[in-house]
Amino acid sequence: MLRTLIDTAVGLCRGSRGTIFIRNGDRIEARAFHSNVPHGLRDYILAHPVPLDGGEAIAATIRDGRIVHYPDLVSDPSLVPAGAREQAAFGALLCVPLLREGEAIGCFAVPRNDPVAFTEREIDLVRTFADQAVIAIENARLFAEVQAKTQDLAEALQMQTATSDALKVISRSAFDLQAVFSTLVSSAVALGGARTGAICVRDGDVFRYRDAIGAGQASALAGYLKDHPATPGRSTIAGRVLLSGKVERIPDCLADPDYVVPMGALASNVRSLLGAPLVAKDRVEGAIILTRDTPGHFSDRQVEIVQTFADQAVIALENVRLFDEVQARTKELAASLDDLRKAQDRLIQTEKLASLGQLTAGIAHEIKNPLNFINNFSALSRELMGELRAVLDKAPLADADREEAGDLIGMIDGNLDKVVSHGRRADSIVKNMLLHSRDGSGERGAVNVNAMVEEALNLAYHGARAEKPGFNVTIEKSLDPAAGEADLYPQEMTRVLLNLISNGFYATEKRKQSETAAGWEPTITASTRDLGASVEIVIRDNGAGVPDDVKAKLFNPFFTTKPAGEGTGLGLSLSHDIVVKQHGGAIDVATEPGAWTAFILTLPRGGTLP
Repeated sequence: MLRTLIDTAVGLCRGSRGTIFIRNGDRIEARAFHSNVPHGLRDYILAHPVPLDGGEAIAATIRDGRIVHYPDLVSDPSLVPAGAREQAAFGALLCVPLLREGEAIGCFAVPRNDPVAFTEREIDLVRTFADQAVIAIENARLFAEVQAKTQDLAEALQMQTATSDALKVISRSAFDLQAVFSTLVSSAVALGGARTGAICVRDGDVFRYRDAIGAGQASALAGYLKDHPATPGRSTIAGRVLLSGKVERIPDCLADPDYVVPMGALASNVRSLLGAPLVAKDRVEGAIILTRDTPGHFSDRQVEIVQTFADQAVIALENVRLFDEVQARTKELAASLDDLRKAQDRLIQTEKLASLGQLTAGIAHEIKNPLNFINNFSALSRELMGELRAVLDKAPLADADREEAGDLIGMIDGNLDKVVSHGRRADSIVKNMLLHSRDGSGERGAVNVNAMVEEALNLAYHGARAEKPGFNVTIEKSLDPAAGEADLYPQEMTRVLLNLISNGFYATEKRKQSETAAGWEPTITASTRDLGASVEIVIRDNGAGVPDDVKAKLFNPFFTTKPAGEGTGLGLSLSHDIVVKQHGGAIDVATEPGAWTAFILTLPRGGTLP
């Protein structure tokens, strides 16, 4: 954008070349160059940042926040560094500050090869583009802040969802510790970036392992841990946590001389470990342990996540203790009930935050349509300006009037360019809101296909239930055990599945409103099938089906059969791009109008389909 601004400004004010400088602390650095800047001069400018307290025109412009104009540098060449003069001619120089709230954050530097002064109109033109540059820089800064905040909100929502699930289990199975521990360890493994996880709880003088999640759960290591309860000491990660009562990390157990679990014979894939204590009333009641198959430290964020689930485990243990005490001492019943009400209040608050996410998505949908009108009419206005230019070319005008009209049309074209550019930026922000603030596709890697499908079914169903409490649908699964793994972007493919499943929910809900046949029930079927070098995923619903004329347009951008306000027409188009363009796969539709619709995904296990 800055390159476009300097190119346009130099062209309109008849400069020889130009550079945009931005202040960085006590230094002034080049940020964008006009296409005419010689490579030698460009290299010199990049290698010699201007000191803010220097005597150059650029420093004075930014330091004083004023326009500096030297119409004749030939008679006073000392105003330009010798190194710069060796690379290009400097006859005149115009420096215009980039002002934000009265303070200069940079400047436009536009020289001429010949000692010809810039006119007031040319200076005003450069000042206009300098103002546009400030707007562009500020918009970029604000957009970066929005992205960072959106990422934080996405992580917070993910954490709140996992915590909500844990609290639901605690509230439903307050005294079934095994169910609670299983949920907590599973959530800790998923959000803590671990391969396996386990939890040990006090049993007299030892701490017995109550649950283990992840690869190797039924391995020799799991048996070893079952037969060797943890005790405080330095020989195991759990022992260190129990000894210190604090979070402990082992970046590489093979390089730790105090760690004595025989990993070579039991689980050679375990390299780094993390342990978080379960602390209740200043006493360690157990520990949550996570492992990874690569050496290195768990991040502070991952430690915070695991500690949160450790706190939830303490709540579960405390509930059981309170229940046992209530049976013996009825006088403490009120205190126990009060603790349970607090847990329920936290659950309700978490669900409200989840509803807020739904509201945000709705707002983004409403913004989308007027934003499309802005972008479309801006493009149309540019075409009309081209027609106006053609009409003026044929009109009898004086040369001065024709030149002024051309300048004005050029400025309007430039402004329309900015409207289109910022409209696209706003459109990108809306898309990010609709895609839950995505910050990229994540890393591509081996993904268990069946697990991914099951996770998407659960997420879509609970999301629909949160949006419409009375929503209900039968979910059938036919998952091929041989489906195995495929090399995918898991976040992107989960978005595709969520979109297809949600569309199926919508189709069955619409048919339900008009269905009169006895025995019909809304049903979603998810199936997988091993195809050797590829794997097939089918999402089928028993909604009203899709007519042939609609089927041909399903993957067109902005095409939707939903009423205004209920869809943007981007879901299937985005899904098509993710499957076909990003993963090299295929997506097809099979349907019987009035009966069912099936979306068939064919994904290569690695690379693209032949």
